[in-house]
Amino acid sequence: MNKDFLLKNNTAAELYEKVHNLPIYDYHCHLSPKEIYEDNPCTDIGELWLSGDHYKWRLMRAAGTDEKYVTGNASYKEKFKEYAASAGFAAGSPLFSWNMMELEKYFNISDVLTSENAEDIYARANEYIKSTKMSPRKLIKNSGVHFIATTDDIADELIWHEKIAADPTFDVSVTPSFRCDKLLTINADGYTEYIKKLAKVCGFAICNIKDLCRAIENRLDCFISHGCIFTDLGIADFPDRIGTEYEADCAFCASLSGTGATHEQYMAFLGYMMTFLGRLYKKTDRVMQLHLAVKRNANKNLSDMCGADCGSDCIGDVICQDHIINLFNAISYESEMPRTILYTLNPSMNAALVSLAGSFRNVSVGAAWWFNDHKRGIEDLMQNIAETGNFGEFTGMLTDSRSFLSYARHDYFRRILCSLIGEWVERGEYPKFLALPLAEKICCKNIADIINARTKGN
Repeated sequence: MNKDFLLKNNTAAELYEKVHNLPIYDYHCHLSPKEIYEDNPCTDIGELWLSGDHYKWRLMRAAGTDEKYVTGNASYKEKFKEYAASAGFAAGSPLFSWNMMELEKYFNISDVLTSENAEDIYARANEYIKSTKMSPRKLIKNSGVHFIATTDDIADELIWHEKIAADPTFDVSVTPSFRCDKLLTINADGYTEYIKKLAKVCGFAICNIKDLCRAIENRLDCFISHGCIFTDLGIADFPDRIGTEYEADCAFCASLSGTGATHEQYMAFLGYMMTFLGRLYKKTDRVMQLHLAVKRNANKNLSDMCGADCGSDCIGDVICQDHIINLFNAISYESEMPRTILYTLNPSMNAALVSLAGSFRNVSVGAAWWFNDHKRGIEDLMQNIAETGNFGEFTGMLTDSRSFLSYARHDYFRRILCSLIGEWVERGEYPKFLALPLAEKICCKNIADIINARTKGN
C-alpha cells in the first residue's frame, strides 16, 4: 500500500507521520470479552475475516455469492476465495481499502486481494498467523490499543470482564458498556423471559415499572463497579412523546401479561424510560450514546434463517427533530444533559443533528456510523461538525466491530483526518502550528479525557 494513501498533500503527510501511532481508545465496539480473556490462538484468516463481519457478508451478497459461502457451512478457505472474488472489484468501497490495510498491517502482505491470488494469500496469511502465534490479545496490543469498551446487555453478569480485570498479564483496560436495547423493546419476542433473566441477576421480582427502574439502577451500579463509563442504545424506534409513570407502567404490564402494548403505549413507555435513563446517567456521570435512524432486520427471511446481526439491517428513516428536542428537554429539565454522543445511520440528519447538539451543553455528534464510515461519509460528517459545531472537541474514531483486525480503521480515519486539516492549512484557512494539536485531540486526547475524568481513582 502506498505510504501516502489518502494523504492529499505534504501537510497531511507530515501530520500523519506524527499521529498514526497515537494510542487507540475504542470506546464503542462489539468485541467478545470472553475471546479477549481466553486469548485462543488464531488459525485461519478466513475465520478472522468472515466469521462475524456483516460488512463482508453484505458485499458478498451484493455480488451474488451463494449464502453457503457467506454464513453457510462451506469451509473458511472456500469462503475466503468467494470473498476475494467479490472484493476485487469493489471499487470505492471502504472494504477494498480495509482489506489492503489489514493484509499489510497484520499479515505483512502488500498484494491486492483478487480471485486470482486468493488461494496464495490465504496460504501465506495462515502461515504468518502460525509463525507469529497470532491471538486476540496480541492483535490488541500490537494495534496500540489502550482502552476497550465492549457492548453488553444490562442482564450480563460480566464474568469475563471480572476475569480480564483480575489478570495481571494484560494491561489494556476492557470495560463493559450498559446497553438497554432488549430492555426497551417491550413487544419483542421473548421479552417476558428476558425480564425473568434480569430479575434473576438482580435478585428480586420485576412486576411493575418501579421494579424495572430499580433493576436498572441495580445493574448500572454493578456495571460501574466493573469500570463502565459508556452506555448505549441502538433501537429502531424513537419516542414521539414522554409518557407518565402510570402510562409506562400500563405498557410494561401489558407486555408482561402477554397481550402486548399498543403503539401509543409503547411510545409513552419509551419516552418515559429514555428520560429516566438520561437522568440516571447524569446522576452517575456516565456517557450516554444514542445510535439513531437504524432499521433492524429489514429482510425477515434472512433474519429468520441467520439470526440478528446477519447483515440485513439498513439505514432508517429520518427522526423528527422535535422528538429529539422534547426528549433532551425532558432529561435536562432540572439539570443539564449527561455527556452525550449521538450517531445517526441516516446521513441526511448530520447537519441538523450537529446543530441540535450545539443547543444542549454536553452533547456532541460522534463518528460516522456504519454505512457512513467510508471516506466521503467521514469527510462530510467532519465538515458538518467543523462548520456548525466545535471540531476541536470531536471524539474521533471507534471500530464498532466484532473483528480484532478492525483497528486498521483507526489508521484509515487518521489519514482522512490529516488530509482534511492539511487542506485547510495549505489553503491558508488554518494555522500550521495548531494543526498537530488539533489532530492529536481528535485522534485520542478528547476521548481519553472523557474516560480519565470518569475512571475510578482519578
